[in-house]
Order: sequence, then structure tokens, then C-alpha cells
Amino acid sequence: MAADVTFNRDVLPILENKCQGCHRPGEVAPMSLVTYESSRPWAKAIKAAVLTRRMPPWSADPRYGHFVNDPTLTGEEIRILSSWADSGASEGNAVEGRATVKWPDGWAIRPDVVVALPHPIPVPAKGVLEVMNIPIPSGFTQDTWVTSIEIRPGNRSVVHHADVFIVPHRRDVKYGVPWFEEKARDADGVQIEKMEKEEPKRGLLGLDAIYVPGAPPDDYRLHGAAKLVPAGSDFIIQMHYTPNGTATTDQTRVGFTIAKEKPARELVTIVPTAPRDKVRFHIPAGDPNWEARAEVVFLRDAELVWFLPHMHLRGKDMTYRLIYPSGESETVLSVKYDFNWQLAYDVKTPIVVPKGTRLEAIAHYDNSANNRFNPDPSKEVWWGDQTMEEMMVPYFAVLVKPGVKHNRIVAYSTTSDAVK
Repeated sequence: MAADVTFNRDVLPILENKCQGCHRPGEVAPMSLVTYESSRPWAKAIKAAVLTRRMPPWSADPRYGHFVNDPTLTGEEIRILSSWADSGASEGNAVEGRATVKWPDGWAIRPDVVVALPHPIPVPAKGVLEVMNIPIPSGFTQDTWVTSIEIRPGNRSVVHHADVFIVPHRRDVKYGVPWFEEKARDADGVQIEKMEKEEPKRGLLGLDAIYVPGAPPDDYRLHGAAKLVPAGSDFIIQMHYTPNGTATTDQTRVGFTIAKEKPARELVTIVPTAPRDKVRFHIPAGDPNWEARAEVVFLRDAELVWFLPHMHLRGKDMTYRLIYPSGESETVLSVKYDFNWQLAYDVKTPIVVPKGTRLEAIAHYDNSANNRFNPDPSKEVWWGDQTMEEMMVPYFAVLVKPGVKHNRIVAYSTTSDAVK
């Protein structure tokens, strides 16, 4: 009966398991659901959100793939949360012997090592800031395998994204001094790529961790894997800020957990993109379903374990499909895209991908007035870093044996110029 449902006995376990990762102090959600006192005022809102399945956020089509981080509520969990709201949202007695989750102070991974931007970065109230790259020393004096990386923005309201790159040390490096991507822009301020007639040189490798709104930390322990930080390496922390109307600062931190021994498998993040030139990446004004594609071919056997689709405000959906050497095909992920919740998807069982398999990513964009997030449906849109521009980046990660050359895992299948 609804009257029998209480917070401590019935509701709190669901919130701990499915909600508190975001709904706790210092995290991305606007309210805390950690205690009865903080949760009780939101009882009716919780009911409405779970009945409409707006919460917990999860964009994957359930017909394709099974994911270890899927927070989807069961029918029984929805019934419990709804009944709690309907019955007066009582607290109930504490459950004897039941320990509540003790969340780490500000971190999800309980880092062994933390590095940070050396000083606060000023973000003006207005304007367009290009992507900045800030080198810092890693502090790792010996080869170290890291099992997870968490990027924690100091000011989430202005951080569009943040990336971490592990790079060899250079003598001329200037720690803490930002350097900027060189971007060509046309007379209207639209970013353009300096492309020749041949296939544009698009990056595939190099990214080691990423933060985008809604994405969880990069946790390789889910797959029994790790990433190598060679002794003496530096980090480049790439920051993209979007002013929000108030002058402020940000000092992002990065946390790492360390493996006690060399792992059996290394996780490698792959970063393909759609062509970026203005001819092929050109979303017409008002187009409700414009399509972009990216395709790679596997140069060796691997295991596919992680996806993170990335677009901007006009992003509508993205699908990943494998075409095996036998000619058989399989959809492994299909998402209804939401820029505010750029979720990552960790597969439950690694997908074995034999050499010669093609991975095809297909994305659609809604540049019409029907898209309530669209900055201006009357404008044509091209590739660019800024939120009002667009991207198509179907991130994914694979497991390989440690020591495999990263640039010999995949290559673009649309060009004969394989990655060197």
C-alpha cells in the first residue's frame, strides 16, 4: 500500500543507486537527494520526472546494447517513488544495520593523485573564447598505469568541455601559459578549416580523458583496464569556456587512481570526426534532419567497450553500427541526443571486433524552429568549437594488449591515407 512506503526503507536505496551520483552537493544536478530533509520538498517533482522517464537521464535506445552504467528505473522503482509522493512522503524509521552511501568529498573516483590548473583562469562576462591548451607537469616520475581519470571543473557554469592529453615533456614548455588552437574564421566569424581538395586530416588519437556536461568520470576499472602515463610526461589540459553573462574564474582539477600492477589490457580512446570542411559539413537553415557520417576501419582485432556521442545544440541523434568482414552488420548504440546530458555508455560485455570491421557513426541535426534549443534556425551552420556552431564526434574506446601502437588500431575507411 502507498501509505507503507517510507523514505528510509524504500526510497533512499533507489536514490543512492540511481540518483545521488548527480543529485548531491557539488555535482551537476540543481538539488540534493542525499537526506530526507533535502529530498522531501521534491517528492512531487520526483514522481513527475520518473513517470515521464525524464529522470534518471538515459538516451540509449534499449533495443541496442546493454550498458553497465544504465540508470533506468524498473517499473517497481517507479511505483515506489510515485507511491511515496502520493502518501505524504513520510520519513519512516531508520533501517537497523543498513549503512548509507558515504560519497567522497567532491570526487566520484576517490583519486590517489590530483593535479590542477596552476592558477584561476578568468572568464569574461561576454564574448567568444577560443579553446585554450594549458600544459602542466604530470608529477609522475616513473611509468604509471592509471585506472580512472576524473576532470572536475572549478566552475561548471562556464566550462563547455575539458580534455586531458598525456604528452611527452618538451624543454621549451611553458607550464601554466595557455596556447590557443589556430582557427581560421570567415567574415561572419564562422570557423572554417583550411582544407585542400583531398580528404581533410582529421584527428583519431591522443585524447586521454574528457569532461562534457552530464558525462561521468573515465573509469577503466569497469573493464579491468588502465592507461599508461610514461615517466616524465606532461599533461595538457584543454579548456573551452563559454561566458554566461557574469565575469568569473575557473580552476579545473584532475584526479587519477593508480593501478598496483601492470594491467592485462590497455584502454585506448579513439576520436573520429565527420569531415569538417564547409562543403561537406554544412547544415542548411531550417533543415530538421540533416545527416553527417564518420567511418573507420579496424586495422587489428580489438574489444569495443565505451561510447560517447558528441554534438552541440542542434544534435538530434547518433547511431553506431559495426559492419563485420563477413558482411553482417550490428547496431551497437543508438541515442536520442541531449546536449545537456552528454552521457557515456560503458558496455556490459566487451564487443569483439575483428580486423577489417568497419565502424560507422551516423548523426542527425535539427536546425529548424521545432528545436527549442536552436540558437537561430534562420542561420546556416558549419563545423566549429563554439556551442552555436556544430560538431560530430563519435568518441569510442577499445581494449588492446599493452604496448600496441595506438595509431595502428583504426584508420578512416573513407580515405586510402591510413593514419601514420
